[in-house]
Amino acid sequence: MPKVLSLRRLTDDEARTIDRLAHSRTEPARTVERARIVWQAHRGARVPAIARALGLCEATVRLWLTRFNAGGVDGLRDGARAGRPPTYTPEEVGEVIAASLTKPDVFGLPFGSWTLDRLAAYLHEIERLAISRSRIGEMLRAEGLRWRREETWFGERVDPEFVPKRGRSSPATTRHLRGVS
Repeated sequence: MPKVLSLRRLTDDEARTIDRLAHSRTEPARTVERARIVWQAHRGARVPAIARALGLCEATVRLWLTRFNAGGVDGLRDGARAGRPPTYTPEEVGEVIAASLTKPDVFGLPFGSWTLDRLAAYLHEIERLAISRSRIGEMLRAEGLRWRREETWFGERVDPEFVPKRGRSSPATTRHLRGVS
């Protein structure tokens, strides 16, 4: 037979917080459910009655009452979850971002703008950081940077006279007429 689990005495501040969380319509559902467990225990309900009232198993009710007794309101939060550790350290991610925001000619490279392939090659050969072009793109997006929209990443044209030398795109292309203002 499971032993009787009782809730420790709540402070006034904890009681107000648990009451607010238990009746909240804006807090996450997990938090509300856990607060309801504690609130009912605070009002004198036993584990089996709380489990029936909330549609939970007794083990879940016992878990959250035990965690509340040990950690207070903070004990009702989700704990850290296991998962795969990050592949690249924050320093390596910083290297990728810094390199992408720096013009290639600063590094003495023979081109005026980065492409993902060029950046990946530079990071692999010079910085000794083996990273795929798709992962570089993901890192840049995660930082809120866009490869095609940020002009600083492209750098300027190697030849500043490129547009006048190029001329019109095609003889068949007509010039746009400007309206009179």
